[in-house]
Amino acid sequence: MQAPDPAPLPADATLEQQVIAAIRRVYDPEIPLNVYDLGLIYDLQINDQKEVAIKMTLTAPGCPVAGILPGQVADAVRAVEGISDAQVELVWDPPWNQDRMSDEAKLTLGLF
Repeated sequence: MQAPDPAPLPADATLEQQVIAAIRRVYDPEIPLNVYDLGLIYDLQINDQKEVAIKMTLTAPGCPVAGILPGQVADAVRAVEGISDAQVELVWDPPWNQDRMSDEAKLTLGLF
């Protein structure tokens, strides 16, 4: 599930900021939050060839979106101007928990 485009980034936004903004447009269909603020992105690296390597997890190993959500993240990142490729690796260690969520995400879900 993809959300509408947020407010535009400043003209001097770094490539990493642009990638994060793209990831923030991908939402977990079961929870009304984007995967970045939900804390599902564990690592993001951009090499000199502008290839992005992402390690992400899901809220549970049996998550029904395991087959589609990583692909949606990769597609969103590949759409960023200047990015040549994106690969998403699904990892389970450390296990996801609510502490990984942003404060904004916790507020949205009423966890504060």
